[in-house]
Amino acid sequence: MILAIILVIVSALLLDYLAKRRRYNLTKTIPGPPIFPFVGSLLFLTQRNIHDAVNNIIHYTTLYGPLVRVWGANQLMVVSINPKDLEIIMSSPKFITKGTMYNLMKAWLGDGLLLSSGHKWHQRRKIITPTFHFKILEQFVEVFDQQSKVLVDELRIHASGRSFDIHPYITAAALDVIAETAMSTKLQAQSNPNSEYVRAVADITEILITRMANIFFKFDIIFKLFAPDLLKRQEKAGKILHNFTEKIIQQRRQSLLEQNGNIHMKEAEDDIGLKRRTTFLDLLLESTIDGRPLTGVEIREEVDTFMFEGHDTTTAGIAFTLYCISRHADVQEKIFAEIRQICGDDKDEPVNLRKLQEMKYLELVIKESLRLFPPVPMIERSTVEDTNLYGRTIPTGTDIIIPIFVVSKNPDAFPEPEVFRPERHALENLEDKEPCPFAYIPFSAGPRNCIGQKFAMLELKSTVSKILRYYELLPLGEEPQVEMNIIMRSKNGVQLGLKPRIY
Repeated sequence: MILAIILVIVSALLLDYLAKRRRYNLTKTIPGPPIFPFVGSLLFLTQRNIHDAVNNIIHYTTLYGPLVRVWGANQLMVVSINPKDLEIIMSSPKFITKGTMYNLMKAWLGDGLLLSSGHKWHQRRKIITPTFHFKILEQFVEVFDQQSKVLVDELRIHASGRSFDIHPYITAAALDVIAETAMSTKLQAQSNPNSEYVRAVADITEILITRMANIFFKFDIIFKLFAPDLLKRQEKAGKILHNFTEKIIQQRRQSLLEQNGNIHMKEAEDDIGLKRRTTFLDLLLESTIDGRPLTGVEIREEVDTFMFEGHDTTTAGIAFTLYCISRHADVQEKIFAEIRQICGDDKDEPVNLRKLQEMKYLELVIKESLRLFPPVPMIERSTVEDTNLYGRTIPTGTDIIIPIFVVSKNPDAFPEPEVFRPERHALENLEDKEPCPFAYIPFSAGPRNCIGQKFAMLELKSTVSKILRYYELLPLGEEPQVEMNIIMRSKNGVQLGLKPRIY
């Protein structure tokens, strides 16, 4: 009996060694925490929640340098914060495959643009790129302005000089924007924050965060056995989200057929003779792959992806930008002067694309806020072939972790990195330093960069400028307790105060 046990242990150790041998030999010159059979470096990670995960990354990049090797059981991970390494990884079309962390999101997003890879990703990217054409973005600006007006009306109850958490209000506004631009439907999340869809989005996001933070919950079998209640919540929320999207797709398809006799509707007009606004869903309905229209599932995957990426990331960007402005009175004064010069004193006058493009200083402020509080704090790539990083080989199948929240505070690229200094992004200052372009990657970089970054920047400008036209932001409330989840968040919200503008 004892001999049998010994044989089983020895065999298991041998199999574990053989499974890791090549990858271990290739990466043994890369520093990192000690490795043990079966568990790898897990004994040293002490990762119980997302806060621990962040601390691990900061600790090990400080201890071992800009390139760190970590074994999570049988999965090899490499953390890189060197912009030169990132340029090789992110600029190459060979490395567009997302890391294993993203697999958890497939229950909601399927194989949409965020998660797909290879030929499928190239097809989807080609189809979706026209959505962000100048002419279509110009139409979306109208939605940004209209929903921003609803937002400032909703915020009026807090214009008393007391601190409050602005994050929930921005979330609702961003959901309304993305629902109207993506699906041509008015979600009315700002007036009805308890709607089933809004609650399902919050629920599934919270569960995904929990699973990503807990190393063991990444495995489906462990998650099913030890977190059955969370699994039920995840499945329920996913069903609500999919049913809602499918219903909207069906209604929109039928509406277009009834009004125009076919799906192609670029020149269609509404009931009062005005040209209908083209939405993301409309473009998907008229798109084809290899001569065939997209299936219902393919359209749903892309709409769900657009809904997720288009509301959570912009919410973080807007909320933390407002926080930074509230804490820097001189910056706020300069922004307001610029807005007033461009938009005049009529607070209700809508902004258009041209006016948003003229807000140059506000753009610098947003860029600096995104540097300090990147909405997507961390991304992953998976190597599909052996990769050479300046003499060090990263084996096939390695998850490369890119902690943007660390990269963006590189003192070589950004002197005094903790200081809020919008002017550092001005062209005349950038020309003096010529920093590596991969030192600043709030929208990722390379062929897999954020396809909606122009959309996001215009929405940020529109929302922030609208709020500043109505209110002065006050430095009230607690400092944010930042958490690096799927999206940058704060445990205690994003707190500030509001005071009505008089001019």
